[in-house]
Amino acid sequence: MGNNKFYTPDGFSDTLPAVCEFKKETEAKLRKLFSLHGYSEIETPSIEYLDVYTDNDFVDAQNLYKLCDQKGRLICLRSDGTVPAARMAATILKDQKPPVRLSYIENMFRFNQVGGGKQSEFTQAGVELMGVNGSESDSEVIALAIKSALEIGIEDLQISIGQVKLFSGLMKQLNIDDWTANRIRDAISQKNVVSIEKISQECGLSDSDKETILMISEAQGTYDVIDAFRSRITNEEAIKALDNVQEILDILDDYGYLKYVSVDLGMLSNLEYYTGMIFKGFTYEVGFAIIGGGRYDKTTEVFGKKMESVGFAIGVSLAITAMMRQGFKPEASKVEVVIGYDKTIKGARKGAIALADQMMAEGSSVILDSAGMSQDELEAFADANDICACIYINETQEDA
Repeated sequence: MGNNKFYTPDGFSDTLPAVCEFKKETEAKLRKLFSLHGYSEIETPSIEYLDVYTDNDFVDAQNLYKLCDQKGRLICLRSDGTVPAARMAATILKDQKPPVRLSYIENMFRFNQVGGGKQSEFTQAGVELMGVNGSESDSEVIALAIKSALEIGIEDLQISIGQVKLFSGLMKQLNIDDWTANRIRDAISQKNVVSIEKISQECGLSDSDKETILMISEAQGTYDVIDAFRSRITNEEAIKALDNVQEILDILDDYGYLKYVSVDLGMLSNLEYYTGMIFKGFTYEVGFAIIGGGRYDKTTEVFGKKMESVGFAIGVSLAITAMMRQGFKPEASKVEVVIGYDKTIKGARKGAIALADQMMAEGSSVILDSAGMSQDELEAFADANDICACIYINETQEDA
């Protein structure tokens, strides 16, 4: 067995000073942005009971970090921010008049997480808008997601919007059973044209209906995608889904954000969780989404109170990884002054402390030497660490 004390566990990593400082600045920007939009920040426990996530299949149990407490109860590390926020809104905040706007910036833990270097611990910032339904609230959340990315420095941004009810409505329109629909969904998610054609043939679908299913997998655009489906859809649920996406585009156009948006009706992940609009945000140099969100109207209900809900999360750690791959280089703040003193001289230490306090009060970053360096050693230390000014007190302080 190797000596692991020099390493971190797989999926966990240290954060260097420059990156850590930039990360905290990024979190502060997002915290302020969320607050300005009326979202109140919450903190939830890092540990939840396991059944909070698994009883309703919110999260694949294989991806949870599971533990056992002293009483033998199964618990797990927090996997996302949405489920704990839903639990809080439906219990502790159940008497608050909706809509309820909550935000969070917290670390999440997922085993076998893919993308972004397979980080098992990562920071997410997100918002949850609960107790309201419709395209206006959907658009509010998407717009805030776009603002969030722009605020922290992601400029090359692409938001893909889907609608899970278009697919479910189309399956009903074509009289396709749930088992076959799941096969088609998987094929669409994998953009497997061969499988889609094979399943369509097994179901005896017409060429036109097969083409409609293929369009879900392949169509990309904005209003043109919606227009292409209008003449093919007769199911009321699917028609309302198309209307929802078109209204979202209209509203995002008013925000001035339409240039960041495309429609991807083949985005069908986790249909049991999402109940309407879903979206993901991408930037270049990374092959995974840094933003994810959507409508999840059934989640709070499992905690005792039904509240239509929509939200998003931006991976702070992933966004910083993306920016660094794009050429951004975080730099730690430089110490401006180092102050040393000759401890054999009466009052020198007291004078150095007073001077350091005064300079820090005026906004300068100051190191007060506690290693007992000589003046030459202090100057060498300042040069080695790129410190602008070096002050050495070696005279008796009159007020000591």
